[in-house]
Amino acid sequence: MKPTLFVLAAGMGSRYGGLKQMDGLGPNGATIMDYSIYDAIRAGFGKIVFVIRHSFEADFRAAVVNKYQGHIPVEIVFQELDYLPEGFTCPADRAKPWGTNHALLMGKDVIKEPFAVINADDYYGQESFKILADWLKQKEDKKNEYCMVGYRVGNTLSESGSVARGICAMDEKANLTNVVERTYIIRDTDGKIKYKDENDQLVEVGENTPVSMNMWGFTPDYFDYSEVAFKDFLKENEGNIKAEFFIPLVVNNLIVAGQATCKVLDTPSKWFGVTYAADRPMVVEKFANLVKAGVYPAKLW
Repeated sequence: MKPTLFVLAAGMGSRYGGLKQMDGLGPNGATIMDYSIYDAIRAGFGKIVFVIRHSFEADFRAAVVNKYQGHIPVEIVFQELDYLPEGFTCPADRAKPWGTNHALLMGKDVIKEPFAVINADDYYGQESFKILADWLKQKEDKKNEYCMVGYRVGNTLSESGSVARGICAMDEKANLTNVVERTYIIRDTDGKIKYKDENDQLVEVGENTPVSMNMWGFTPDYFDYSEVAFKDFLKENEGNIKAEFFIPLVVNNLIVAGQATCKVLDTPSKWFGVTYAADRPMVVEKFANLVKAGVYPAKLW
């Protein structure tokens, strides 16, 4: 059975503005997501599932889904603030989405095979999709064995400002032991990579330190763990209208409890994306160069 690719496309780009997922950055107007889907098909994924919001369904179907017809089966699921377990209601003053693991839960009814999770607006690189697909193809009928593609932090920075990344620790078998979200990582004026710690102090990290770019591999049992964890999260955060239910939170808890393992798969791929509006020309240039180098055809679909 071929693995499924689950694309998190429900978010708006707050720092960049607008639907980043719809922005044509490659030759012939290809989006970052188009390159991800192209790489996923090439790597052997068999289905794409998008999670979006109802408010832009018509635009999304017209601008995105239609172009993949005949190339790969596509399904759409929806994330909304009031899609909560029975017995829970959304606080009236909550505006923020519930986070990436809530979005992931929306795929439970349509995904029954090993699956990968990616962001819609990040370029992950063809090697990463191949590494992830190969791993997932071996996990049919397995449980409690997950993975994360670990990017080398030096390959994931923006020239336009700081980035947020999950800095990973792992054991000698390359199993994830911890992910700590660092919201300010930058290459300093001395050329060294540093993040701000809890005391606002800059801490240096090595160029090849693995970080999470929200590229995960799961088997369907992860949905069951997530449902239980989400109820616990909602009880704990009843009064916190900004709390978000993130994938690393659930994975970390499963690792600590000894319920699951998460292998860190090293990738040589260089990440890029439009974190800031100023990143856009650089991303356009990178796609043009990849086409020129023959990595992608000028017209994908």
